[in-house]
Amino acid sequence: MTHLLSDEIARATARLAAAGVPSPRADAEELAAFVHGVKRAELHTVPDAAFDARFWEGIARREAGEPLQHITGRAFFRYLELKVGPGVFVPRPETEVLAGWAIDTLHKMDVGDPLVVDLGTGSAAIALSIAQEVPRARVHGVEKDPRAYVHATRNVEDLDERGRVRLHLGDFADALHEFDHGVDLVVSNPPYIPMSEWEYVPEDVRDFDPAAALWGGGDDGLDAVRVVERTARRLLRPGGWVAVEHSDLQGHPVYWIFSEELGWRDVRNHKDLTGRDRFVTARLGTD
Repeated sequence: MTHLLSDEIARATARLAAAGVPSPRADAEELAAFVHGVKRAELHTVPDAAFDARFWEGIARREAGEPLQHITGRAFFRYLELKVGPGVFVPRPETEVLAGWAIDTLHKMDVGDPLVVDLGTGSAAIALSIAQEVPRARVHGVEKDPRAYVHATRNVEDLDERGRVRLHLGDFADALHEFDHGVDLVVSNPPYIPMSEWEYVPEDVRDFDPAAALWGGGDDGLDAVRVVERTARRLLRPGGWVAVEHSDLQGHPVYWIFSEELGWRDVRNHKDLTGRDRFVTARLGTD
């Protein structure tokens, strides 16, 4: 890294750390890479004469609490670079584990062209990851928020080279009846935060992510998860799988939403990279 840019990034890191940004060095480097049109690993190629003072505009915005991804307009998810911004939920690293489980499960299925539904697709991060990593999968993403749908459409147009993803604007409670009892896998990262926990949600989340992607409804925040359960039960073929994300404190109640009395089998909680409960999977019974 050039001497000037290295010094500026060090100063920016100190400013972001003082502002309480969780990953100040990484954010400073990512902003520097974005402003200078290079990858983080290529920052050393930026000559002193090419230093762009707009770097400090980005630092000021991040210092004020604006999400890094809103400043750069991009978010990285598994092998994808997604377009994001105001109006769409920024995908988190923990959701990559959910997507990874779905991809691994589809590879193990004895199905030639698996049919997948992503309920509440947001930026289409999960849908596009599945389409990219399971080349024969047919993926349908459902999104109710028109603003998020615009972001999803842009990402699908840019990244879905094989044309395997189809988007649907609408409420996932009543979506895709044409596929009833024929879907191989349903995946969802629905809203699940109870409104009673508003004060505990990080400011850059509650102030910038769309409310419809955060607050799950009901006293426990799990009304949207209950809708996912009902829709998955309608869509899945016997033996099909569902995977749904939840907070690290909701593993037990979400587990019981997918009850044996409703026809679910092999219900299991899965942990994220920090070892915390993060998503539940279940198989629709064949009996």
